[in-house]
Amino acid sequence: MHMMDWNAYRNQILAGVGDVAKLSPDTVKGYVQLSNANAKDGHFDAKMRELIALAVAVTLRCDGCITVHTAAAKKAGATTSEIAEALGIAVSVNAGAALVYTTRTLDAFAAAAEQG
Repeated sequence: MHMMDWNAYRNQILAGVGDVAKLSPDTVKGYVQLSNANAKDGHFDAKMRELIALAVAVTLRCDGCITVHTAAAKKAGATTSEIAEALGIAVSVNAGAALVYTTRTLDAFAAAAEQG
């Protein structure tokens, strides 16, 4: 049993983007152009691009991104193990970011203490 119906959700997202395209076609055209530009560079294959997209999607906490890029990763031949490894990197980077912001918070606290 899945936590949610990801296939239905992906269809909702795609329909929603279609609605946005009717209201603001240049916005969606710009997004598509940006997405396609990354595919044309040729340094990464489709599977690697989708694994990176999934790590970023998890970092951004974007369920719509997750469902779209998970389907694309599957289509590009990604395995569960490859997805888990890519997402492990996302977990590590997010933990690192929290650690960096911990140092910033402690610095802000020290500055506040100096002020009185």
